[in-house]
Amino acid sequence: MDQPSFQLTRGDAVTWLRTLPAASVDLVITDPPYESLEKHRAIGTTTRLKHSKASSNDWFSIFPNSRFPELFAEVYRVLKKDTHFYLFCDPETMFVAKPLAEEAGFKFWKPIIWDKRNIGMGYHYRARYECILFFEKGKRKLEDLGVADIIEAKRINGGYPAEKPPEVSEVLIKQSTTAGELVIDPFMGSGSVGLAAIRNGRDFLGNDLCVEAIDITKTRLLDAGGRDAARGVKPDSAPQLGLTL
Repeated sequence: MDQPSFQLTRGDAVTWLRTLPAASVDLVITDPPYESLEKHRAIGTTTRLKHSKASSNDWFSIFPNSRFPELFAEVYRVLKKDTHFYLFCDPETMFVAKPLAEEAGFKFWKPIIWDKRNIGMGYHYRARYECILFFEKGKRKLEDLGVADIIEAKRINGGYPAEKPPEVSEVLIKQSTTAGELVIDPFMGSGSVGLAAIRNGRDFLGNDLCVEAIDITKTRLLDAGGRDAARGVKPDSAPQLGLTL
């Protein structure tokens, strides 16, 4: 198996997606900092999200629901025919995102549940799970039809804000890609999707607004055996991952 490659970019997610060629990506898995996080922070149910005067969080800016149509349009454009798209979100955002993704052209299959195995903060039935919306462009069979729609993986405590265990994305990557295909994440955070991709022999393109996210992710992917495709490439050059950008 060839050494999997990665390239990381800092910028707005939609703007970054617009730099990628149409029908060039095999899988999108992402976790936008959805708008309802503001509500949770305001009532103290996400205190781990660090507050600053400039925004609700020192680590990332909230991605408003009003931008979902342009995000989903670009995700649909960059995906190849017969591919999948997974969107992490809370139950409130699910009702907003589902119809907008369908308007962009996706077929919605179902929400997959990430069971965090222990309860988090909250007031009305404390949160133990998160939703992963499962969308399809065209028609692609899952690799293993025996996998359940509940993925169990213990939540990460004390890590990067809203960090997801890579084991969750590993299930999705194994189900929806084969070795050597390209996985991307426009809101990569500390790189859990990228780590899952590299561990399983997939190439990865990641983007985030935060400088620290880039640094953390790069270290994790190099440690996992990934090859930094941007090394020695000018900043305005195309990612060297077999794509023609």
